[in-house]
Amino acid sequence: MSLQEYARKRDFRKTAEPRAQRVAKNQARFVVQKHEATRLHYDFRLEWKGALKSWAVPKGIPLLKGEKRLAIEVEDHPVSYLHFEGTIPKGQYGGGTVMVWDHGTYEVEEKSPAKGLAEGKLHFTLHGEKLHGEWYLVRTRSAENQWLLIRNGPDLGRLKKADSSTLSGKTMPQLANSSAPDAETTPTRKTSRVTKPKPLKRTSPVHAQTSLQFIEPMLAESAPAVPGGEWLYEVKFDGFRALALKDGNSVRLLSRNEKDFTGRFPDVVESVARLKADTAILDGEIVALDPNGRSSFQLLQARELNATSPPIYFYAFDVLHLDGQDLRELPLRERKERLERLLKKPPGFVRCSSTLGTDGELLLTKARELALEGVIGKRPDSVYEAGRRSGAWIKIKLHDEQEFVIGGYTEPEGSRARFGALLVGVHRGRALCFAGKVGTGFNDKLLETLHEQFQPLRQSSCPFTNLPEKQRGLYGAGVTAAEMKRCHWLRPELVCQIKFSNWTRDEKLRHPVFLGLREDQEAREVVREKAS
Repeated sequence: MSLQEYARKRDFRKTAEPRAQRVAKNQARFVVQKHEATRLHYDFRLEWKGALKSWAVPKGIPLLKGEKRLAIEVEDHPVSYLHFEGTIPKGQYGGGTVMVWDHGTYEVEEKSPAKGLAEGKLHFTLHGEKLHGEWYLVRTRSAENQWLLIRNGPDLGRLKKADSSTLSGKTMPQLANSSAPDAETTPTRKTSRVTKPKPLKRTSPVHAQTSLQFIEPMLAESAPAVPGGEWLYEVKFDGFRALALKDGNSVRLLSRNEKDFTGRFPDVVESVARLKADTAILDGEIVALDPNGRSSFQLLQARELNATSPPIYFYAFDVLHLDGQDLRELPLRERKERLERLLKKPPGFVRCSSTLGTDGELLLTKARELALEGVIGKRPDSVYEAGRRSGAWIKIKLHDEQEFVIGGYTEPEGSRARFGALLVGVHRGRALCFAGKVGTGFNDKLLETLHEQFQPLRQSSCPFTNLPEKQRGLYGAGVTAAEMKRCHWLRPELVCQIKFSNWTRDEKLRHPVFLGLREDQEAREVVREKAS
């Protein structure tokens, strides 16, 4: 079974479930997830050929010798679902709370597992936190997707922590409460996000299972050159901005628009969990590194499409909360010192983005020599201004690159399939203004994946307020009334990253190249970046 059915049933702009991706390496892992959807049931999943073979078990896993339970085979799930727990929003497929009830590894007792599964009988042994021993899966004769899950070993005794997660230690009510959206901070079509965060809360004692609250990240202004005055400089990364929230053994990764990345980057999550801190909120960037150690958004996009497996790291550049203390009012220098002490021996896939010095011109020259994206400058005495672009942080880019909203696409030409070019734009106030066509930066896999994502967003009207144009713009960027009849229009909800040489005089992109989709950016926030 492919992962297409899994992807078809889910809107990944609304659910935090991981995207559909197969992996090459199979590690023979299993997971049992307690799932309180329309009806409470358990989902039993075995890692199999780069995905998770999945069965819904309405009455739970059989624990007594010879006990049988109905198991209904459902669509394959991506391997990253092994680490997924939280709340799927109401109205989405499977809406409700999901807990990692047990997880571990398994061994198949069959000589030919693939043949056994095809013929409808699989004998296996589980090595989990709660479940140990042998079970059978046997397909019934009544329906192709109906199986029996049968306990083969001795009766299992009382399970330890039977009602809590083996991943986070939380119960179902705790997961439901910690995943519930905050009415004051959740954006809607009519209101914007409240930028002032609520105070960080923590109950006593320290080991209580609580959830730290999301803080909207501080943003940097674009600058055309190195400014005067005192600044601390660090590398500008090219990845997904994210907050890492650690509360005991529980970790969440949240994008800058509060999308849950926890299930997408399990290695980062496990590494953050090993930090020597009871509670912490780190601000940083999730990046894919090329062979030269440089961050690459294109590599990160390729990894999302399962086209490659580059190393993924979380580079932390700020600490907002540590062991019960809110640090946002401390000057940057002190926050950096605390961060560097915390990450003196960084665990796993977490790294500290250290300050490189105060000589901006020298560092910009070095960044150019190393083909980096640019540098970030920060005032050493600046406090952390959540959700603001105050000018205390600046970004000096070596390449013209920014986010754009996808509003449509053209028909393919020649040997290309799916579509020819993307039609992209930026906002001026509430109006979405056309900025150009993007026809390069795609491979066959990306063309296919993007085309699938476009279909639910198709609409009959053009979303750009400045189209059609009376004549073709410079460098072929315009769209005439005649050409518009052959365009396919989309609801302007998807955001992409585009690299380009510069802007033309009529405000169109010159030589644009598609780098990837940005899930950490809201479409309504995308405007043309201009250096202050």
